[in-house]
Amino acid sequence: MLTLLFIICMFGIFGKLFWFGMKAAWGISKFILTIVFLPIVLVGLVVGGLLSIAFPILIVIGIIGFCVSKV
Repeated sequence: MLTLLFIICMFGIFGKLFWFGMKAAWGISKFILTIVFLPIVLVGLVVGGLLSIAFPILIVIGIIGFCVSKV
């Protein structure tokens, strides 16, 4: 009986830790993609001569960022 209780509690605790790890990984992924990867892609587009694609993307991201910001 104690073994069953131990197993239930273990799954509960490690399930919560797993869920916390997934949320943390998602947050880190969003940060990396937004702060690191997106500017590199935009600079690569400009260097590659695709300013006509990079500029509208930058404007759309700027408008979304302005509308979503809480400041």
